[in-house]
Amino acid sequence: MQIYNHRFSRFFEGPPRRLLFVFLFVIIASAMAGCTSIPLAESGTLTSYANLSPQKGKFGKKRRLYVDGQQLAQIKTVRIIPTSFSFNAASRIKLQADRDLVSDALDRALCVALSDKYELVPASQRADLTIRSVVTDIVPTNKGVAAAATVASVGGGFMIPSDIPLVGIPRIPIGLGGLAVEAEATDSSNVQRAAMMWSRGANFLQDKPRYSEVGDAYGLATKFASDFSQTLITGKEPKMLDITIPSRNRVQSWLGGKPKYAACDAFGRAPGLVGKVAGNYGLPPQWTDKKPKTLPAQ
Repeated sequence: MQIYNHRFSRFFEGPPRRLLFVFLFVIIASAMAGCTSIPLAESGTLTSYANLSPQKGKFGKKRRLYVDGQQLAQIKTVRIIPTSFSFNAASRIKLQADRDLVSDALDRALCVALSDKYELVPASQRADLTIRSVVTDIVPTNKGVAAAATVASVGGGFMIPSDIPLVGIPRIPIGLGGLAVEAEATDSSNVQRAAMMWSRGANFLQDKPRYSEVGDAYGLATKFASDFSQTLITGKEPKMLDITIPSRNRVQSWLGGKPKYAACDAFGRAPGLVGKVAGNYGLPPQWTDKKPKTLPAQ
């Protein structure tokens, strides 16, 4: 026992190992506290909750899901009704322009992703599948803390992509935002063919701070869209990590180019590389997001 204790104590005597131990302790402790948790609670926006799976969740993300893959395989055309906010969620964000920013980001990402498989038509047209999403809860980002976190990170790995964990300088783990969404896809007979309850809080490792009340919600909206679009395209539960190569359509749209279908222009265009750089410097998404275009009447 004395030999074991002696070896154990010697492990932490050297400065490099002792610093490594302290670093790992800080990372683990911060990870436990450094994220926002948003519960999944039925808000009544879906036509039915009966078929939803039990709650699953990892790393601050929670999800309940239903999908009828057999029926989705027969879908040809899709329309997206613009995302709305529940009264509870809307009351948390002061400006309508900020709420529009989140809903447009969600719908745009969903529209572009679904264009890989389906024909997207304007919301005013009939389609085989209709998608409706509602933001049911939102936690505003603390702008003051986000500004401080940005100052701390600039000059120390701020150009590293935000979706690579454990790389770069961690964000200050307080004042983080979050988002909860309920969405469903119904067929032309108004029968539910897919539905998802989803929530995720920003975390201090993966989500870069931005000086905006909806800085985190803006980024999380696209993460929800990624999960729900995977579900609709594959007819299966989305994977935790999507490693598929982006299509030409997605790359062009991400760069701010013309979408595959004109219907997607109703939700604006992605800010592209300018938006990426602005995000890495903590600038508000309002500065670079491209506003929706008014589509001609159908």
